[in-house]
Amino acid sequence: MHQNRGKTVAQCLKARTDYAKNGEKTENEELISSYACDKETVDQEFLLAKQEYLRITGRKQKGDIIAYQIRQSFKPGEITPEEANAVGYETAMRFTKGNHAFIVATHIDKAHIHNHIIFNSTNLNCDRKFRDSWFIALVLQKVSDIVCLEHALSVIKPRKPSERDNKNPFHRVSLRKELREHIDKLLRQDTKDLDEFLRRLKESGYEIKYGKHISVKGNGQKRFIRLSSLGEGYTEDDIRKRILREEEPDSKDQKQSGKESQQSSQKRRAPARGFDLLIDINKKMQEGKGKGYERWAKIYNVKQITKALLFLQEHGIRDYEELSKKADQTTERFNDVSSQIKEKEEKLNDIASLKMHIINFAKTKKIYDAYLDSRYDKDFFEAHREEITLHRAAKEAFTRYRGKKLPKVNELSEQYREVLAEKRKVYSEYKEARKEMMDVKIAKQDIDRFLKIDEEQHRKDKNKIQEQTR
Repeated sequence: MHQNRGKTVAQCLKARTDYAKNGEKTENEELISSYACDKETVDQEFLLAKQEYLRITGRKQKGDIIAYQIRQSFKPGEITPEEANAVGYETAMRFTKGNHAFIVATHIDKAHIHNHIIFNSTNLNCDRKFRDSWFIALVLQKVSDIVCLEHALSVIKPRKPSERDNKNPFHRVSLRKELREHIDKLLRQDTKDLDEFLRRLKESGYEIKYGKHISVKGNGQKRFIRLSSLGEGYTEDDIRKRILREEEPDSKDQKQSGKESQQSSQKRRAPARGFDLLIDINKKMQEGKGKGYERWAKIYNVKQITKALLFLQEHGIRDYEELSKKADQTTERFNDVSSQIKEKEEKLNDIASLKMHIINFAKTKKIYDAYLDSRYDKDFFEAHREEITLHRAAKEAFTRYRGKKLPKVNELSEQYREVLAEKRKVYSEYKEARKEMMDVKIAKQDIDRFLKIDEEQHRKDKNKIQEQTR
């Protein structure tokens, strides 16, 4: 938030905070919370902090930034205003680390509930300013995602980059693609016929228009989209066939025998499903938010699955097979780098050992020659046992160099330095490979446990339904 031309800092702070605190948007200011300041006098307290900053440091503020604003929006119908304000407060606290005063004003005048979080550019000790940077928005996004996932709320789903959008993972997904993905999701459920499919599509928020061709319109769409215009696999006839399990979209790439498909689904029911793993788990966390969610939260640590979800999102992993492949790849890379380090260490030991033997050979040569002149005298041997033993060990080590010239000590020292430098370089890669492998394994373990709990709960619910129908 910048200081406007022709206005004082005090006037600008008041105008900005008054807009955020608008009673018509915040239920008469009931949906406002604050940290290290009072919501009634927040603009004055921000200004006093800036004046104190000048008194303590003697430095005038560079630039015209007077405060910072975070706008945090939520999916319609997913959160209450009170919970949204609590999420905003927690987000602001984690992002500022409690070093800056702030207010959180929750607006409910739009279809989507959203927060206006305003924090002072001057810290609480009045001796430093908030340090903005090019990538601070990514840090904020990650903090917000963590808090939202811990509260079982939706987060923005990045899609896999393509050449067309210059590898931007946050490029907006087209409405047609979203509709195709939603159709795929519905068709993976047990559906009797096309009428039941359309009923479920309507229950999930889509408007259905019947005519010569069936058309649908979802939230945010201005026009109806014909099913026949979505491409192969999504026409009315194609959907009927898919319900009857006659064919699937992209069937040319996915043709397998019925036996193989059956074995695959029986082997791992939950992970083997083709839909988006990240979104599936996020949805599972959101379901109910009542006794079912509370029961699940007691069984499992919500923060752990949150970390796993963020890991999947950051690395663009969208399904279980891809996660398993990533785990295998990182393990293979770690083992390969570990082998390289062991190889370097063995080489270093060989060089150091040969260098030691060459030095010992030179130091003990006179004594050993004297021992030979004494015709292996026992008393001479006892008097020089250590030197003679070292000389013999050196000669034994040199046997593998028969017919070859022994390297010089200086040459071995140079070789040792080169191999050591190589080992250090590989070791930095080793640490990176080990961390990557551990991150993937931990994420996979968390996902596996989550899916196991989901599977057990599904089995219990199924058994309960069967008992009730007896």
